[in-house]
Amino acid sequence: QVHLVESGGGVVQAGGSLRLSCEASGITISSTAMGWFRQAPGEEREFVASISPSADTTYYADSQKGRFTISRDNAKNTVYLQMNSLKPEDTAVYYCNVPRAYYGTYYRPSHDWGQGTQVTVSS
Repeated sequence: QVHLVESGGGVVQAGGSLRLSCEASGITISSTAMGWFRQAPGEEREFVASISPSADTTYYADSQKGRFTISRDNAKNTVYLQMNSLKPEDTAVYYCNVPRAYYGTYYRPSHDWGQGTQVTVSS
């Protein structure tokens, strides 16, 4: 059974940075792509970024391009999301995910979600 634990969220001022981590168990992530999603209050969960198994391909939602960086350490079974130049509209609960289907820029999430980590950006 896949178990994902996100951490690293917090409260930060606009323009600040945070680094989120997602530690996986029950799966060897080197064999799969991984993704980050977020959900703001009253909104649908939305895609943030994805990374291929070998990290040679990354993909971002338009609003995150140039500000967020997804990376992975397969030896630690962990995926990261470095978030810079944060904006109040980035406030959300951030989740990592193991995809049900993945083909580069196409990502279909599975039902394997962690508990999420809250990111709050104050103006």
